[in-house]
Amino acid sequence: MAWLVLIISGLFETVWASALAASDGFRRLGPVLVFILGCTISMGGLAFALRVIPVGTGYAVWTGVGAIGTAVYGMAALGEPATLARIACLGLIVSGIIGLKLIS
Repeated sequence: MAWLVLIISGLFETVWASALAASDGFRRLGPVLVFILGCTISMGGLAFALRVIPVGTGYAVWTGVGAIGTAVYGMAALGEPATLARIACLGLIVSGIIGLKLIS
């Protein structure tokens, strides 16, 4: 259960990071509210998962999932370049997450 909550919390990191970018420096209320809600859910889930998962592993997985989600969102929705090199680097992050799960 902790691992599922950790992955979902990482996905909410994608939500708050994207909302933060859309907030235009906290000048747009809608994205600011999404940022606050996404951040609260993300951090709350991380805190829950860290009761079972070691902090180094949990934090690395949480940030990795958030980084991958945010990069994929940027490529899919915001027109950021989806080059082979970027995708390969994201694959390396996925490999690291899988490795951390396997050795935990």
